[in-house]
Amino acid sequence: MRIFNKTTKIDFLGKRLFALTFSSLLMIIAIGSLFVQQLSLGIDFTGGTLVEVGYSESVDLTKVRGALEQRGFKDATVQHFGTAKDVLVRLAPREDMSNTELSDQAFTALASIGKADLRRVEFVGPQVGEELTEDGGLAMLYALIGILIYVALRFEYRFAVGAVIALVHDVVVTIGIFSVFQIDFDLPVLAAVLAVIGYSLNDTIVVYDRIRENFRKMRKGTAIEIINASLNQTLSRTLVTSATTLLVLMALFLFGGEIIHGFALALIIGVLIGTYSSIYVASTSILMMGISKTDLMPVEKEGADEELESQP
Repeated sequence: MRIFNKTTKIDFLGKRLFALTFSSLLMIIAIGSLFVQQLSLGIDFTGGTLVEVGYSESVDLTKVRGALEQRGFKDATVQHFGTAKDVLVRLAPREDMSNTELSDQAFTALASIGKADLRRVEFVGPQVGEELTEDGGLAMLYALIGILIYVALRFEYRFAVGAVIALVHDVVVTIGIFSVFQIDFDLPVLAAVLAVIGYSLNDTIVVYDRIRENFRKMRKGTAIEIINASLNQTLSRTLVTSATTLLVLMALFLFGGEIIHGFALALIIGVLIGTYSSIYVASTSILMMGISKTDLMPVEKEGADEELESQP
């Protein structure tokens, strides 16, 4: 399916210097924020107490936050859990009281604004949070190493390096936005970041496959012209895939409830950045590494000519 009646002729690589400047600026802001502000880690990583409460009637979250603040829980995260009657509260650990005292005081504050039923209390220790942080970082590292090996075997090492550069770009920018705006970073968001790696890689592989095909098929044209033609040929597919994915993610973000806002937001950012990087970052990377037709021509098997000559 094509959005356009005919293949477009956009000079993508002619704007590669602007794209390089834009990407560099995004990376500097993201990395700077990660060093200065760091991430606003959720209870999954920092440890703390989770309290789930059910009310007999719908409750306003503003009143819930006000009741908790009066009890000294100013940093509590409050959100509806399923319905407007169910409330989920995340509390950071405090040195002046135990986890049990923390949950009891929080429930007392929650019960002060209406008839409440304590549904669930969970404690996440700091040691568990540290393990999740380490395991999450290793998961992303292993994913990138696996992708590097896969793309190198399927294409050529320049393509593998270019794909990893694009993926690192997408991950850093996505996480950096969460750092800049201090949006809670928890396990669902980490899962979304890993999903972004898969989505971005899939888009990059489609572009790379067309580039390799055109390098072998198009006899005339420079590397820039061939890559530009490949990007224009895959543009319709890229935009349709991104647009339909974003429709689903926007529905999740708007109507899925606060509990998956971070997950949906991370995927929305990742899809937008991943679409951009598959066009500019991944393609520009292999061009800067000097990809040429000779690098992509299929290797002739030894003795192939002799076999052809021996055939009647």
